[in-house]
Amino acid sequence: MEKLTLKMLRVKFNLSQDEVAGRLNISAATWSKWERAINFPSVPDIKKIEKLFNITYADIDFKI
Repeated sequence: MEKLTLKMLRVKFNLSQDEVAGRLNISAATWSKWERAINFPSVPDIKKIEKLFNITYADIDFKI
């Protein structure tokens, strides 16, 4: 499986940054920084991302 960036995952699921942020209980600004690789999610946040998008850490590309 090809690795997917956070933006690719969000777009694939047809979600806005605000929608993803709400589902993960974070701010949209935080999600935006993760998408742009300015900051990176913590392990607990990665677990939430895995669950939300039904993906494993190994399949996520955290670079832009």
